[in-house]
Amino acid sequence: MNGDEKPLFRIPNWLLLLAVVLVAMLALRFPLAPGEPVVDIPYSRFKQLLADDMVESVRLRGNSIEGELVSAESLGPMQKLASRFTTRVPGFGDDELLGLLEQKGVTLEVAEEEISNPLVSFLVALLPWVIFFGFFYWLMRQARRNVIGGVGGQSDLRKFLQPPVEQADRPQVTFDDVAGQENAKREVTELVDFLRDPERFTKLGAEVPRGVLLMGAPGTGKTLLARALAGEADVPFFSISASEFIEVFVGVGASRVRKLFDTAKEQAPSILFIDELDSVGRTRGTGLGGGHDEREQTLNQILAEMDGFSGHEAVIVLAATNRPDVLDPALLRPGRFDRHVVLDLPDRKDREAILRVHVRKVPLGDDVDLAKVAGGTPGFSGADLKNLVNESALLAARENKNRVMMRHFESARDKLILGTERTLSIQPEERHRLAVHESGHTVVGWFLPHADPLYKVTILPRGKALGGTQLIPEKERHTLPEEYLHDQIALMLAGRAAEELLLGSVSSGADDDIQRATALARAMVSRWGMSEKIGPVDLRESEEHPFLGREIAQPRRFSESSATAIDNAVRELVLEAEKRAGELLQSHRQQLNHLVELLEKEETLHREQIESCLGKAPGKQNVREIAALKEQG
Repeated sequence: MNGDEKPLFRIPNWLLLLAVVLVAMLALRFPLAPGEPVVDIPYSRFKQLLADDMVESVRLRGNSIEGELVSAESLGPMQKLASRFTTRVPGFGDDELLGLLEQKGVTLEVAEEEISNPLVSFLVALLPWVIFFGFFYWLMRQARRNVIGGVGGQSDLRKFLQPPVEQADRPQVTFDDVAGQENAKREVTELVDFLRDPERFTKLGAEVPRGVLLMGAPGTGKTLLARALAGEADVPFFSISASEFIEVFVGVGASRVRKLFDTAKEQAPSILFIDELDSVGRTRGTGLGGGHDEREQTLNQILAEMDGFSGHEAVIVLAATNRPDVLDPALLRPGRFDRHVVLDLPDRKDREAILRVHVRKVPLGDDVDLAKVAGGTPGFSGADLKNLVNESALLAARENKNRVMMRHFESARDKLILGTERTLSIQPEERHRLAVHESGHTVVGWFLPHADPLYKVTILPRGKALGGTQLIPEKERHTLPEEYLHDQIALMLAGRAAEELLLGSVSSGADDDIQRATALARAMVSRWGMSEKIGPVDLRESEEHPFLGREIAQPRRFSESSATAIDNAVRELVLEAEKRAGELLQSHRQQLNHLVELLEKEETLHREQIESCLGKAPGKQNVREIAALKEQG
């Protein structure tokens, strides 16, 4: 074993000491027996053996006699005796014994009589109980230390109460590494000046916000922006997740908060970043623990610490959350997190800038057009785009390529949106129905005036879908016009309408289409006032979360008659859109049949192939015209 290596198992010193004491006690209490057995015999039998010259030696110790026989073989087969024996002289004594011993030539030894001390006997009898109760008491103390602060005692207790982050780092990330999010960067730029030169603000009586709340969807770069802020200002950066404050024992989280803020103040100017603030910052009074709940105790300590900053303490607290709706109002008041910075999903221009940041170390092929990749990824966050670049590089590595080509980006995009391509045995008639369904979406989407441009259509199974028709918007939409929404519903129901037109029946393949069309029609009626019968009245049953992209249920605030009117208006919108899709397919039935045959043959059709099959869409520019306009600038 090397000198630096630690033994796998080390016996504690207290355990060795306890073993030594037990062995000594047992040795005193129960002396080791001699090698040969010792038999206790009557005194009369001893006199008989002495008379028969069978005794070789004798030791007198008071009234006790210990002797050793010459041989025990002559005693007969039923009367065998061990070679060593003991006996006691009667209480009245035996005056003839010494003479008989001398006459028989027995070796005589006289030993000092042992005097028994009652106190020593009592202590020897009490010692096992003392050791037992002492060991039990030690176990209880160890169990208590484990519950409070770990096995190590007070040092581990202090370590248990300390925050997980004690040492700050100085990030090397700057605003140049944060592509897009120009509005958010402008909001926090003045904080950099304050951290670099706080006296310039304080001498004028200005107070820079102590708390900045970063809000946005997951993956929009909240943590990256906080690190970039610290990197630009070149100040210590403390980063911690709010969930790390929470422990089973009430008060531990509050103690960690105090120590973390004290550490940040000692190294001021500095930045303290709390990620996932909603894990401890939820509205108080909603938990079962009342005022003694650990989360509320931790939140109260955070509020107290943010109020306790002095003017000379240049510490800025940043926090990130994607659930600002659940935060306690006391966190959002002036003097705490009073500046709110929203990080939106990147638009097309920002997505291209983000891609350029992530491909710095990726060798790209000559055909890679990052502007086209950015245009084909609407709704992608910064984290999604980073994952897209990584997946593209992995696909190129699997093919042993030296560069990442455009087809790798397209395959990675399809994988992230639709799922991994899978091998599935599909019957010919089911494959034909699938081609009819997807061709219906394609034809209606091609000829509708307000639909998004088609990207490609496929009948190859990906993820949970057996096929798909992909449309990519040419521009970012922040509001949705009514005519665009009507075209969207017709596009969703076009696959079902094509099955009914060409096959005479419908299938369960339109399940997702019907669900999305109904949800969109209900939003038009109950939220956006796009129904003449209902009017501009808010009759929604759920609230859409601004960042998470999902509906949050809320109690119904309208009558049953209003609910019936909403259902009728939704049904009317959906049926009207399906009828419109069916009429459009009927008017282009020949082109629909041609597209079905081509799709069954090729399995995947891109925009150029779709245009050659269906011709130029009325009111839309074709691919060549769009390319010519791009070349002209």
